[in-house]
Amino acid sequence: MSSTASGLSPPPTPPRITPRPIRALDPSVVNRIAAGEVIQRPVSALKELLENSLDAGATAITITVKEGGNKMLQITDNGFGIRTADLPLLCVRHATSKIQKFEDLSTIRTMGFRGEALASI
Repeated sequence: MSSTASGLSPPPTPPRITPRPIRALDPSVVNRIAAGEVIQRPVSALKELLENSLDAGATAITITVKEGGNKMLQITDNGFGIRTADLPLLCVRHATSKIQKFEDLSTIRTMGFRGEALASI
């Protein structure tokens, strides 16, 4: 077992998982699950971004905050990321890789799934 100068072992490397594609949800699904996510304070944005990191399998997360999050709020993690092809949909409301149809909600195993967090921020 290796250790750092502080005597602690580095965080484990997360397993490499191929990210699922992000898709816009069908309006019939949106109407059944939409929560009208509103981000009012930096702490709300931080919560959403941390949940995204954890959903991406991150085992190490670094948070940088300036002026209480009003000037800058940066999250860096070692999660498995987003496919380059999905970047155009990244901040579109109700675009998500977690579900495709309403019935998928019964098997959801992530913190976020509605595709509202980044669009709200």
